[in-house]
Amino acid sequence: MKIRKAKLSDVEKIHDLVNAYAKDGMMLARSRSVLYEDIRNFAVVEMEGEVVGVGALQILWIDLAEIRSLAIDKDYCGRQIGRKLVEYLLDDARELEIPKVFTLTYKPGFFEKCGFHEVDKETMPHKIWKGCLNCPKFPKCDEVCLVIDL
Repeated sequence: MKIRKAKLSDVEKIHDLVNAYAKDGMMLARSRSVLYEDIRNFAVVEMEGEVVGVGALQILWIDLAEIRSLAIDKDYCGRQIGRKLVEYLLDDARELEIPKVFTLTYKPGFFEKCGFHEVDKETMPHKIWKGCLNCPKFPKCDEVCLVIDL
């Protein structure tokens, strides 16, 4: 298993992984144009030369970033790939000296195992909602907000 920064040549696989979960209502869909624009935020997991996981660290402010678009190929779930990818993204946040990382998710138990703790979304700064404005569930978001202090 190899975790690395995403490349433009990964966009189609990232698009497929993210949008498979979006189709099931588990995350927001991402267009190819958004993926190309934000490619520097993404990391991928490769196994035997194939991309099997993806996640992004989106910087929102000097003291806050979000882990988003975390998706593992369903054939590879249960192998600690997601956890290792989260650790990689958190290491990236530490290197950038970002003290707090949050996520909005339907899988809070997974992130709790990674050291995150649940908080009320209303306690988070308004800047976290920037990405939510185009969501069909906004403003009645039913995702759980979790944070980790680094």
